Amino acid sequence: MKAMKYALCLAATAILAVMAGCGYQMGSLMHPQIKTIAIAPIKNETIEMMAAQYMRQALAEQFDLDQSLKLKTIEEADCVLYGRIVGVKTTAVGYDSMNDEQTYTPAEFGLQLKFEFTVIIPGRTKPLVNNREVVADVQYQVAMDNEIARRRGIQQACREAAKQAVDSIVESW
Repeated sequence: MKAMKYALCLAATAILAVMAGCGYQMGSLMHPQIKTIAIAPIKNETIEMMAAQYMRQALAEQFDLDQSLKLKTIEEADCVLYGRIVGVKTTAVGYDSMNDEQTYTPAEFGLQLKFEFTVIIPGRTKPLVNNREVVADVQYQVAMDNEIARRRGIQQACREAAKQAVDSIVESW
């Protein structure tokens, strides 16, 4: 019993020593004067329906998960994210055969989404974050309905692009 308490105390001391001496810090990597951000309406320069709405929702979710910046309205925020979806490309990745391998139909698709964004402090001419592009590559399978599967693929790509964009914004210092 005494040996177990000693081992537990030794382990806790070792963990505290490592955390104190490793040089890592906890907390936000964002610029210390920027606390809030707004997401302007996203422009969709593709023919994908609902992609702009999915991207805006995914960006809001990622900022909420990251917690470096709080979401506010455009009038209240320290900075504003402006973005546009500039490309969506779909390719067949996996194939499923029918009719004794004479007819091939795609069973798995790859989807690539390109998203460009910038972050601007209202009233300033120089952007806080210059124009950047992130590319999200995802794969999705078609189980029953191709349209629903494609919509889920777009949502997944928007989530991945939003994660990359938020990481790029808060870690650019």
